[in-house]
Amino acid sequence: MKGFKTKLDLNNRQRTLMAKHAGVARHAWNWGLATCKEISEAGGELPSAIDLHKRLVAEVKSQNPWYYEVSKCSPQEALRHLNKAFKRVGQVKGTGFPKFKKKKVKDSFYLEGSIKISGDWVKLPRLGWIKSHEQLPPVHPKNVTIGKRVGDWYIAFKIDFEPSPQLPFERGAKGG
Repeated sequence: MKGFKTKLDLNNRQRTLMAKHAGVARHAWNWGLATCKEISEAGGELPSAIDLHKRLVAEVKSQNPWYYEVSKCSPQEALRHLNKAFKRVGQVKGTGFPKFKKKKVKDSFYLEGSIKISGDWVKLPRLGWIKSHEQLPPVHPKNVTIGKRVGDWYIAFKIDFEPSPQLPFERGAKGG
């Protein structure tokens, strides 16, 4: 596997949709973190990502109609990442309790589903065809991560990569 990341060339409508997706992911993370803190302080067991998502759908989505403007993957994956962050606490040196996310600081979100690539264009669920800054490899990624850094949006995904065979190093061979 090899990672691939490139800048996206977006119009204003697409920038707005990207910001909405990142906003929903951040909101789901912060809501999940606050919920887990309450449960933890009450002495309860931390819920799984699936339990958090069920609760999010029941309690939060109905009160926030803007959740329906973005892909369902965005909040789901944010809660999965939160669950992984809680599992790392105490197990991985240097990791502390997860922190709340701030607006416009490392905005990112995850998408999966029917992702198509054609030349320097990528089709994403709920976002449509988006132009990339460079030619994309002719693959069909199952999922992508979109992130914003220094005002620009980037897409990242993994591709299967077969390294070219290396010539064996010959012992005792003299260079010429």
